[in-house]
Amino acid sequence: MQSIGIVSKSRRAVARVIRNPSPIIFKSAQFEELATGNASELSCCSLSHRRRFHSPAFFSGVRHGNNSQLALNYQKDIVGIPMQSMVVPVRVFSSEVQVTEDDSSETAKGVYDKILNRVADLRTAPPNAWLWSLIAKCSTHEDIKLLFDILRRLRLFRLSNLRIPDGYNSALCREVTKACIRAGAIDFGKKTLWKYNLFGLTPDIASAHFLLLHAKQHNDVNLMVEVMKLVKKNELPLQPGTADILFGICCSADRWDLISKYGKRFVKSGVSLRQTSFDLWMDFAARKGDVESLWKIEKWRSEAMKKHSLLTGFSCAKGFLLDHKPESAATVIQTLKTLSDAKRPSIVVELQKLASEWPLEVIKHQKGDNKKAFAAALQNDISALIDALPSLGLQANVIVEDLSSKLEASS
Repeated sequence: MQSIGIVSKSRRAVARVIRNPSPIIFKSAQFEELATGNASELSCCSLSHRRRFHSPAFFSGVRHGNNSQLALNYQKDIVGIPMQSMVVPVRVFSSEVQVTEDDSSETAKGVYDKILNRVADLRTAPPNAWLWSLIAKCSTHEDIKLLFDILRRLRLFRLSNLRIPDGYNSALCREVTKACIRAGAIDFGKKTLWKYNLFGLTPDIASAHFLLLHAKQHNDVNLMVEVMKLVKKNELPLQPGTADILFGICCSADRWDLISKYGKRFVKSGVSLRQTSFDLWMDFAARKGDVESLWKIEKWRSEAMKKHSLLTGFSCAKGFLLDHKPESAATVIQTLKTLSDAKRPSIVVELQKLASEWPLEVIKHQKGDNKKAFAAALQNDISALIDALPSLGLQANVIVEDLSSKLEASS
């Protein structure tokens, strides 16, 4: 009988709650707004609370008229809990791309201020088009400073607020590099090659190519060396195009030491050099008179491609002349007859250069006091080469000048 009385008292207590709702209530309109407008927030929250109050004997909800009340029935106590306390507020950050009209009259500083206002004040992601617009408008060193400052801020915003750990793609990094070169901010341009950076940039070898082409345009060997150090440090993969740019700079600056260093690095890395790279490298070796290096390069070339180009063929011919083998030199030149009809006239032009221009250049790089003896021996070998060409089916009117008299005139 005692237990029946306790149950009756509990029922009367529940009835009193129904007739007299708790003052801790929600307005129905607010509840409906949460249910419809923030469904994602409610679903996450309600799931966790359903798990917490799974037993129907432990959890019950009661709605009265225009008011909503969530009541917890625990033993003899009835506690009213507002729904706000069960909903975790979530701030939503927009990351979608929005199409914006580009104002051509707007400055880089103006675009920077717009992006900064979105990130620092409004705490929302700016349209991607604004960042691309800022990159395109950079024309001074100060503009580049603003660009890298906003890149750093966007990186932190994406990481902390949007939970995006990845950086931007390589295309954006290349555009930033070009903007740095355009604005003359080479110091910032070199930062685009950093593998680990605070700007969210993803470097690739193409960005390094832009800097190397700038170095080639200004014949800046120091910049080339600095870029190649960054390429190695940040593990950017070398490409055949990299060798073309490097070899061109080294030849223009007469830096045989650097072309030898980088050339061996390319071969060791397994890069398949183009014909143009071998042309520059072997022609440089022939002009320097470095026969040992010339034959090493020729070995690598023959493993990569079967036929000679015009320049590699004449480079080998010059190597045979330096080895005092004019017949072998003539044989190599004879194989160039297989070149296309458009390139065959160039054979006579290169023969004349071999007889008149090249000897003086290679003699200039000779060390010691026996330059006259070297010049005399080289002239005899060149004459023997010219004499051997008709028997191989090559007719050419080549003038062989007196190297000794030219050597005395230049000294």
